[in-house]
Amino acid sequence: MMAFGAVLVVVGAILKFAVSASASGVSVPTIGLILLLVGIALFIAGLVALLVGGNRSSVTREGVQNVPGGQERVVEQRDRWAS
Repeated sequence: MMAFGAVLVVVGAILKFAVSASASGVSVPTIGLILLLVGIALFIAGLVALLVGGNRSSVTREGVQNVPGGQERVVEQRDRWAS
């Protein structure tokens, strides 16, 4: 998602600032501005998704421990978040 956003930013910037052509009823700089803004939004959304959910993992460990009265089953669950 971030790569597609970066491509849209580049294409939008080219259309907005480097192209002066105009078609009938269509403003190329306006289309460039729209692509530029959508690309920035996609890039930021991809960055947020990467930072928030990219490194999250869940670890579950099960085992049996010997205690004075016999054996006891132990289950440990832990979430690891990106920090």
